[in-house]
Parts: sequence; C-alpha cells; structure tokens
Amino acid sequence: MLFICYPKCTTCQKAKAWLDAHGIPYELRDIKNQNPSEAELRSWHSLSGLPLRKLFNTSGLQYKALGLKDKLPTMSEDEQFSLLASDGMLVKRPILVGNIFTFFGFKEADWAEQLQK
Repeated sequence: MLFICYPKCTTCQKAKAWLDAHGIPYELRDIKNQNPSEAELRSWHSLSGLPLRKLFNTSGLQYKALGLKDKLPTMSEDEQFSLLASDGMLVKRPILVGNIFTFFGFKEADWAEQLQK
C-alpha cells in the first residue's frame, strides 16, 4: 500500500499512527516533496468513487489563495486534474492507495472496514 501524506499535518500523523498501531505495512511518500502525477490522480480518483471536487484540500492555504471555491465549478475535469498535479498541497490528504481502493482523507471507520477484513 502507498501512504501519501504531509508529515506536518495532524490528520496525516493520526492516520500514520493508526496504520502503525494496526500493523498495516505501507510505503510512505511526502506529498510536498513528490506531487502525485496527473495519471496517478486520475487512477486514484476512479478507485475512490468520490466526486473530483472531493480530491481538493479545501482547508489549505493554497486553495484559498487561488480562490478555487469560486473557480472549480467552471473548470473542466482536465483543468482540475492538471491543477491538482501542479501542487501536492492542493490535494486532500492523507491518501491511502491499495490495489482496489483509494482513500482521500482519514476516516477511521472507513479505513478499518477496508483494512481489517
């Protein structure tokens, strides 16, 4: 599994601690140092089942600075993916990528249901 996070993010820290406490192995990747590519984002989006807008880190400084709340509704899907791939800090985190699923954000109940089968 691939665990993508921003180490300074408290939600990412909680998710990492949860994975460690449950003995779940993962490969760690810092989203700030290694942005997800557009191809990765497209693949993960399809596995997540989420609307594309849910992949954005709406509480992030960059999201607010760019005024994306008002711009996203008028952007094409291609433009949104390109924007997400341009800056990892725009992407909702943590991201947990498995073979048949991808989670954006940490919801302990969802992670437990998928990973503790």
